[in-house]
Amino acid sequence: MKMSDPTTLKASSASSPKKKRWYTSLFFQILIAIVAGVLIGHFWPDIGADLRPLGDGFIRLIKMIIAPLIFLVIVTGIAAVGDVKAVGRVGIKALLYFTAATMFALVFGLIVANLVQPGAGLNIDPNSLSQEALDEQTAGGETPDGFGGFLLEIIPESVIGAFASNTLLQVLFFSVFFGAAVVVIGQERCKPIMNIMETLLELIFKIMSWIMRLAPFGAFGAMAFIIGQYGIGTLNTYALLILACYGAALIFIGVLFIVAWSFARVPLWSFLKYCREEFLLALGTASTEAVMPRIMGKLSNAGCSRATTGLVIPTGYSFNLDGAAIYLSIALLFLAQAFGHDLSLGQQLAALGVLLLTSKGMAGVPGSSFLALSATAAALGIFPVAGVALLLGADRLMDSMRVVVNLLGNCVATFVVAKWEKQFDRDVMVRAFAGEYTNEDSAILLGKEEEYRRQERIRTRAGEEPSPKFRGGPHVTDFEQIQMARPVPDDASTLYQPITAAVPLVRREPAEGEGPVPTGAKE
Repeated sequence: MKMSDPTTLKASSASSPKKKRWYTSLFFQILIAIVAGVLIGHFWPDIGADLRPLGDGFIRLIKMIIAPLIFLVIVTGIAAVGDVKAVGRVGIKALLYFTAATMFALVFGLIVANLVQPGAGLNIDPNSLSQEALDEQTAGGETPDGFGGFLLEIIPESVIGAFASNTLLQVLFFSVFFGAAVVVIGQERCKPIMNIMETLLELIFKIMSWIMRLAPFGAFGAMAFIIGQYGIGTLNTYALLILACYGAALIFIGVLFIVAWSFARVPLWSFLKYCREEFLLALGTASTEAVMPRIMGKLSNAGCSRATTGLVIPTGYSFNLDGAAIYLSIALLFLAQAFGHDLSLGQQLAALGVLLLTSKGMAGVPGSSFLALSATAAALGIFPVAGVALLLGADRLMDSMRVVVNLLGNCVATFVVAKWEKQFDRDVMVRAFAGEYTNEDSAILLGKEEEYRRQERIRTRAGEEPSPKFRGGPHVTDFEQIQMARPVPDDASTLYQPITAAVPLVRREPAEGEGPVPTGAKE
């Protein structure tokens, strides 16, 4: 009988994955936290309402790193693509997709509201509603002053001010210019600054992986506050409106399934299982911003280039709010019906145009849905602006519907645009859905460095090509061009290696008559 080599057995044992205990899963922990939050908020509403700082604190931790993350991801992604025109094409295609998707969502919402008639028979007296309550909900926010005003809001008066205020569109605007400048000047001249930015991005990814350990606490506090503050009893008051919105959302998600498969051959059910932790966290915190960094990492890990992901996701957070669009169109007809107005087709089309303009760029504005509806009511004179206060009790209950549809819509948009621009690798997507980590930066962001090292050792022994540092970026053999390396002593035989390096980079002796052979570090 042939005896196995002990060295081989040892290596095989080291490479075999450890069995993960079910209670260590982030998905399980967030699920338990949400259930606990609902119970606390329902049976002890005062305690639940006081737990709001847990949810708000977690979201603030996420917001703390979003602006530098977007800047670094976009700049390094554009530099990796090396083509300013390609970046422009991605932006134009993304905006075309966003406009079409938002228009469809608004029209679909109007159709559902006309069929279901959620506000019919309520006969609400507008004088019984308080304008002060509406003003308090919007917290002094205001809609952009026309389309020109909206465009001006994208241009930052100060780069530092854009980062300080966390105005994502302004950060993205500056990031695109910075990345384009790197491409035009040339990566060779910009290599020192790109080295620093790559290292800073790894630090941001590591911080993000630490913050995600607090996700169950954030979900628990946010859910306890929502239920404690508004109560499950609110469901009875707005039952038909809630059913109309959630039913429309489910059908719209079905449409997204078809779009994802038809245009990019992405099985969306597999994607939902792959991103179940992120979607559950978005549900628990009622915020898509809470998962923006991780969802960008997951999309990059699933085959979308960093440049496309970095451009589409942040832009989509302002331009592609499909869930909010569905809610706005249904809510508008709900209010009109509740005040006894039967809108004609012409009035509904006019309302559609106003909603299309007022809904853009509203992400992060306090009471954005109330502002958009108030602006539409004022523009068309359908019902008193104060009537929008009728939705104060129901609006928060719509958050779960909005965040899921918004998030899924932006993920589908990223797949479609990446496929459209030939920056999507479906084979990598299959590997990611099977549980692999396909690039170093995604592994760091998701806190899976050990699993990534193990998978890279297996790939190396199988003779497969090493994974890139990031999707659409360089491979291990190109690291010396972008990665900061420690000085190499004269007697050293290997270079400093990033975690993806499976085989040491060994110096080659120069041939006769040949000068010193570069090894990626100064001799």
